[in-house]
Amino acid sequence: MPEALFHVHWGDYTSDLWHALLKTLEFTAVGFAGAAVLGLLIALMRLSRVWPLRAFAVVYTELFKNVPLIAIILLVYNGLTQVGVVLGIFQAGAISLIVFYAAYLSEIFRAALLGVHSGQKEAAEALGLSRWDTFAYVSFPQALRLALPGTNTMFVDLLKSTSLLVVIGAGELMTQAQLITSTTFRAFEVYMVIALVYFAMCFPLSQALLWFERQVQGGIALVPTRRRRLRSARELLEAQGQTGTEAVA
Repeated sequence: MPEALFHVHWGDYTSDLWHALLKTLEFTAVGFAGAAVLGLLIALMRLSRVWPLRAFAVVYTELFKNVPLIAIILLVYNGLTQVGVVLGIFQAGAISLIVFYAAYLSEIFRAALLGVHSGQKEAAEALGLSRWDTFAYVSFPQALRLALPGTNTMFVDLLKSTSLLVVIGAGELMTQAQLITSTTFRAFEVYMVIALVYFAMCFPLSQALLWFERQVQGGIALVPTRRRRLRSARELLEAQGQTGTEAVA
């Protein structure tokens, strides 16, 4: 590329870019955590036997799945002020990400819960487990494994979508890119660097999540605790003892 394309003195903007990067990660963490909790709640409402809860979950999911995120951001930040609800930039940005991605995560969670074999629940009920214990100790752990691929994809997508918060000047990377561009008038260089920063975050994150998914799908414990090792050893000894008793008999 021509040398004239690279005239921005990036050292002058290191502090601002670092602050913008932290703001981007903050939006990502808060947005995903809130979306996961709300998405699970919506998924459970969708599977509920109570008709009004199911109806609300269906309307919520279809509404936010078919409205652009940028429209939600502007509605939350600018539109709510007309009804007396004034939110700060961070609050508006986080809420927008939460309500938008909760709709997608709810569908992922719902499909995962439905993917758990009904025989698992029947076996848990036969053992005398309550509905809550069946969900917490039988259905949810298995559904979590099934939901990992879609959830990981949504996590990376949410990180990239924080760039849309530029429309409300949220202080994340894309907002900082606009400020640098308005000062240097070097749009190509600035946005290329910002694009590389997003790639440097998203690619390793997606690979790490893929590795984690493979570990979970393979049933391999990431950090075998002392208690787990002792339990496995005890089970092995008990199995060997039973085998020896049967041989003597």
